[in-house]
Amino acid sequence: MPATNRRDDADRTGFDDTRNYLGAAVGRILPATLAHWAVTVSVTTDATTYAVGESVEITVQLRNRLPVPVEVITRTRRPWGWRVDGILEASDERRYVRAAPTTIGFRAGETKRATVRWDGRIRRVNENGLDRSIPADPGEHVIAAFLPVEDPTPQHEAETRIRIR
Repeated sequence: MPATNRRDDADRTGFDDTRNYLGAAVGRILPATLAHWAVTVSVTTDATTYAVGESVEITVQLRNRLPVPVEVITRTRRPWGWRVDGILEASDERRYVRAAPTTIGFRAGETKRATVRWDGRIRRVNENGLDRSIPADPGEHVIAAFLPVEDPTPQHEAETRIRIR
């Protein structure tokens, strides 16, 4: 069987993001406020209880609730994000994300899923700019996922709680 040159459609965000020309065209016609309302965020983890330092698999879903394609405009190049106890990607390191808006296209009724693995540690930067990685304390922690849109509503952020023992 001859070798094929297959393109990997999973982009840097973890979503299968092949170009959808129909969605882009309809997305330009559909009012931005309706497209903004159409997409919801949810977040789950692979368990509810973990040992100190154990990895947590976080699954983020973005879902278009409409039966038509939509395009959502985000504030930055970051199409979605996650936090642990309010700390972006479990690190207080400075993030460099271009402030230029970007769009995320959704087919009719499409759900996009991405999975990240949090190592159960929080990266802290001290006053000298050096960072250290410390295990999250035992107790309850909030894992949140968000869609960075202008004027976010509760549907653009979701959270779940885990316990570290």
